[in-house]
Amino acid sequence: MIGRLEGKRALVTGGGRGIGEAIAVAFAREGANVAVLDLTLSAAEATAAKVSAQGREGIAVAADVSDEGQVEAAVAHVVEALGRIDIIVNNAGIDTTSVVAEMPTAMWDQMMSVNLRGVFLCTRAVLPGMMKRRYGRVINISSQLGHKGAPEMAHYAAAKAGVIGFTRSLAYEVARLGITANAICPGPIETELFRALPEAWKKRKLSELPIGRAGTVDEIAPTAVLLASDEGAYYVGATMNPNGGDVMV
Repeated sequence: MIGRLEGKRALVTGGGRGIGEAIAVAFAREGANVAVLDLTLSAAEATAAKVSAQGREGIAVAADVSDEGQVEAAVAHVVEALGRIDIIVNNAGIDTTSVVAEMPTAMWDQMMSVNLRGVFLCTRAVLPGMMKRRYGRVINISSQLGHKGAPEMAHYAAAKAGVIGFTRSLAYEVARLGITANAICPGPIETELFRALPEAWKKRKLSELPIGRAGTVDEIAPTAVLLASDEGAYYVGATMNPNGGDVMV
């Protein structure tokens, strides 16, 4: 089915690569104009070009999602360029490893700043427009580790669990205003972030999966399309779990 997002305007954070890139292109394929936000402008521009190749308007903007001023300025720029934001996908994130006993405070703080604070800042920035129009889709990329945890990733799992809690609480606040808030909790996905993890950690993680392999970004994007579309209107505060069976809920 093509055209499920016809006429919609979307903002995808962390859209310069990986899951965010795949979602941005999938949205464009379904008819949406897409703003791609990334820490690196050249990466955002590359994805925006792929959006444009689908015959939709693609714009690129650079911002650090953990910086309040940069987020506010980026959202204002997107609204000026696209007219409004109907859909936000909070995908920007980082991934590091350390056992808790040896984890530097700076590593913990950076994880919370990007992976949790960033979701809050970007969501807060787009909500007033959505509330005024009484329509919106908030899609937050969490992780299956937000459900189950993992050794050497307490900071990551804590931030992603926070995203789930934030999503559910937001859903209570905005559902009757025509805005849905939902989370996607992917399992291990073949992205630059996953490939950069220690080999021993990746091998152990993949051995736990019933499906026996990492997923691809194109196996995550359809879930985002569903949640962004009219077909996803009855999902409220949900956590969708394309994770190869790592967490079965």
